[in-house]
Amino acid sequence: MKLQMHSIHFDADQKLLDFIQKKVDKLETFYDRVVDGEVFLRVNNNSTIENKTVEIKLNVPGSQLFAKEEAKSFEEATDTATEALRRQIRKHKVKKTAAQ
Repeated sequence: MKLQMHSIHFDADQKLLDFIQKKVDKLETFYDRVVDGEVFLRVNNNSTIENKTVEIKLNVPGSQLFAKEEAKSFEEATDTATEALRRQIRKHKVKKTAAQ
């Protein structure tokens, strides 16, 4: 899947980008019509421990799926966001098959 990754105000290392790509690619096993996606990585300036934010936006025919998660690490936030997107994809598939 074509995935654009944006790290806001820092440079993400290749290992992190590969991890995110692999996690998002796994979503295609649930729904193979995902067109493309965008990932935004941010480090928040607040004083809490959970200051890493991952936003994932996926374009599917007729809709757009979005998940935003904060965690202690980008990997943890990516895990949670992809899990949320997996649930959204299942709902989307159910709606599509019910409409047909």
